[in-house]
Amino acid sequence: MYFMHHFSSRVVIMTADNDLEIKEAFQRAQKSHSNKAKLAASLKSRYNKLEDKTPFHEEFIHYLKYAMIIYKREPAVEHIIDFVTKFAVSFEATGGEGQEEEEEEEQEDDHPFLSFLFTFLLESHNANSHAVRFRVCQLINKLLGSMSENAQIDDDLFDQIHETMLIRVTDKFPNIRIQAALAMARLQEPQNPDCPTMKAYMLILENDSNPEVRRAVLSCIAPSVISLPKILKRTRDVKERVRKLAYEVLAEKVHMRALTIAQRVSLLQQGLHDPSEVVKDVVKSKLLPAWLRLVDGKVLDLLHKLDVENFTEITSEVLHALFSRVGSLEELQQEGLSLDERKLIPVEALTCENVLYWRALCEFVKEKGDQGEEILEQLIPEAVIFAEYLYGYLKSIPMLGQDQMADDQQLDMVLSKEFIGKQLILLVGCLDTAEEGGRKRVLAVLQEMLVLPNTPISLISLLVERLMNMLKDDDRRIQVIAEIISEVREPIVHVSEPIDENENRRIRVKLAEGKVQIMEAKQALEDAISAQDFGRAAELKDRISELEGAQAQLVAEAAQPSNREKEVRVEKSDPETLLKCLTMFVEVMKQMNIKKSISPAINALIESLVLPSIANPNTAVRNVAVTCLGTCALHSKDFANRHLVLLLQISQLDEPKVRINAVRALIDQLLLNGLDIVGQSTKAPDDSDADAASPAGEVESEDGQSTVQSILTMLADFLDSEDTELRTEVAEGLAKLMYCGRISSPKLLSRLLLLWYNPVTEDDTKLRHCLGVFLQLYARESRAHQDRIEESFLPTIRTLIQAPATSPLAEVDSANVAELLIELTRPSILNRPVKDAALQGLSAHDSLAVRLCDEILRDPKAPEVRLYTKCLSCLELSAEDGPHRSDLLLLLKEVQEEVKNKVCLRVLEKMTSRLKCESKKNPTLPDTTLQALDENTGDVDDLNTKRPRRGGRTKPAAGKARKGSKARESSEESDEENIPDTPVVQRPSRRGKAAPADKTKQDLSTLLDQEANGS
Repeated sequence: MYFMHHFSSRVVIMTADNDLEIKEAFQRAQKSHSNKAKLAASLKSRYNKLEDKTPFHEEFIHYLKYAMIIYKREPAVEHIIDFVTKFAVSFEATGGEGQEEEEEEEQEDDHPFLSFLFTFLLESHNANSHAVRFRVCQLINKLLGSMSENAQIDDDLFDQIHETMLIRVTDKFPNIRIQAALAMARLQEPQNPDCPTMKAYMLILENDSNPEVRRAVLSCIAPSVISLPKILKRTRDVKERVRKLAYEVLAEKVHMRALTIAQRVSLLQQGLHDPSEVVKDVVKSKLLPAWLRLVDGKVLDLLHKLDVENFTEITSEVLHALFSRVGSLEELQQEGLSLDERKLIPVEALTCENVLYWRALCEFVKEKGDQGEEILEQLIPEAVIFAEYLYGYLKSIPMLGQDQMADDQQLDMVLSKEFIGKQLILLVGCLDTAEEGGRKRVLAVLQEMLVLPNTPISLISLLVERLMNMLKDDDRRIQVIAEIISEVREPIVHVSEPIDENENRRIRVKLAEGKVQIMEAKQALEDAISAQDFGRAAELKDRISELEGAQAQLVAEAAQPSNREKEVRVEKSDPETLLKCLTMFVEVMKQMNIKKSISPAINALIESLVLPSIANPNTAVRNVAVTCLGTCALHSKDFANRHLVLLLQISQLDEPKVRINAVRALIDQLLLNGLDIVGQSTKAPDDSDADAASPAGEVESEDGQSTVQSILTMLADFLDSEDTELRTEVAEGLAKLMYCGRISSPKLLSRLLLLWYNPVTEDDTKLRHCLGVFLQLYARESRAHQDRIEESFLPTIRTLIQAPATSPLAEVDSANVAELLIELTRPSILNRPVKDAALQGLSAHDSLAVRLCDEILRDPKAPEVRLYTKCLSCLELSAEDGPHRSDLLLLLKEVQEEVKNKVCLRVLEKMTSRLKCESKKNPTLPDTTLQALDENTGDVDDLNTKRPRRGGRTKPAAGKARKGSKARESSEESDEENIPDTPVVQRPSRRGKAAPADKTKQDLSTLLDQEANGS
């Protein structure tokens, strides 16, 4: 062994016994099976017998130096370091009792050997050798870590160690920074805002480029009010291992009470949605159980600390994560629930937490299918019982007036009741509705709740959704909802109407006539009896009975009040009623099959409800009405064509919220139907040059062309809108249209690129994320997409170069943008190879090379020529020889004659030489010709294996070769001491990957050019 060879060749000055004793100890310590503690004790015994310690110190340090010059983590060297640590710390353990009398006035804990070793290490920390610096920090880390908890060191020594490690924590080698950071763990003062160690730790967490250094700091930093925000930020680190360790630290060292509700929810949301399964598992297996232990295992208490009302979705996911870790479904039964004999939670005992737990548990068990059927029957009652329970609770939700809405306590109470109502409605999905009686009762309850005036608008969508899930036929759905909307919009009311005075007079006259007739009949009856005409008497008696009956009826009519009540239907047009009806309408349209055409019933609702609501003064009503209009347009192309102009007007004139909704509806129409909706021909123009004019024959009518131009002009203008939400919605919609092939425009693509780089959108996270993902997916999808990006290259770079100093685009690095565009047009990143044999020989980079040469020849002295030549050197040109290669070499030769810049000339010469060498290696000429720039849709193999990173700058090859070994040592190597072993995962690309299907394209370059020229 190299290490042993140096020991054996060393000639020492000490006596033979002492030399053998120390050397033997070091030699034995290198072996893994040796007992380090026993060796340390034996050497300590030898040390205590010496009167003069100085020779021993020097000899010990001399042998230690052999280990300190080795940077690689060899096992033998690591064993030596452990042995030295045990030997040195053995003095600290008994240091207070073994001091000599003459040193009693000094610090008792500073043993001479320990002090000597620390002094040597501190003097060596600034050595030129990175191996020595690494071993110095490693030894100090192990020495401080091995000392007892109540160990004390001299203040001066403490300050020296502190200052030294603060220097080494900024070393250029990650391994050294790791050991220095670990060494400072016992030197930090968490509660001191001015503690230099805490400041250094937080600076490392925020800025260190090496993930292992960040992990080392995470493993030893003490959580406090100062450091907690930095620890939380590491849960969003780009490296999986750092995120994993951050969650472990939070689970083990941070109490849940130290976090706000928003922080707790954010942690869970990020952790449970993390792209790494390892991080998700840490959240489920460590963080959640740790928090659950803090509340004595009571799940409802944990839910209370997460605010289930405002964060329902994430708390539901938390419950599912907890349920999934339970051994069997039987253990879940009745856990955390207090159900009565009806299998219901008593109404007075309902809380936001227990009803959410109930719903989540039932859904979890239902997902298990037949396995959880028996358990589900014990968790939820029959459909009829639950329907009555739901109906009773929803009826109890009060309606608040304007004065009551101002009372926060009452408002919170009503909001809590609405939340509970939502969870109970969602529980309908877990009911067994196979039995006809229970199914009918549930349907009846859902319909009654939709009709009731006190049903909150927030519950309407859920009620309709559950109702639609139980009704499978679309016609039946429409009929039921139309009837409900009719009942809500035109309810039956009792109206009183006064009785006419002439009618009263008529009744009184009839009463008088009847009385006279009765008197006459009675007199005739007496006369008949007197004359003993009994037949006549019987007739008169019947006549009197009839008259008295008619008289009684008239008296009853006269006794009725002056006002009569009757049932009539009254149309309501208040905002609450309209919102409820429109919400029901839009929900049923969403649930319908998109192929279902607009029926007469739907058309009647549109005419009587939706279109009048478009002009309603209430913003919320107009917003929902626009949603209804856009949803209906998806079911009928003719309907969409008739109301397209209306949507255009709304998107430009209404309130921002309504405008966004209208823009969303327009983009949905373009995604579904393309530009055919306005009579535009489906055939895209062959000429895709950005400056080409649009022939009049490409559109079927002037009106259709005008409408298309209006749409493009409006959407392009919205990209410059000050309204962030509107701008983001339009950019996302245009990205979808371009990706799906509905539009194809280099100029529009250039606008999106500039919007992505524009510093104005720096805080718009959604916009940046959307465009970042789109660009990568768009470029990988097809060769034609890469051609569009290639065509947008020069317009984009020109815009950046020509941007005035006052423009935000002046801050954008044009080299960075050019580098990105080159990466996006590499043929090697395509998901699918080009199938057209005629296009196999050329790539987008071949076309871009010709464009760049032409641009350089336009003005060879322009400042941007240097950028263009750099771009030329980064291109992945076709490997096949042919006329296009010859033409490119001629262009390059012409460029070399015109360009005078020496740096550019060297780049061009290297590129020319490379092309000539490749031509010699491929003597056969394939049957290919250089096609027009807009027709280059071929694919080639990857020639350039090294690609520049986004935002970086390429360096000369010689410089890279000179710095190769040092860069590998300083930037790539790092230790993993005291850090869990997990394979390092390379940081994913900023943009995602996908391979969606090819779709028909509409080339809008000409129309965009007209719009640009017109402005």
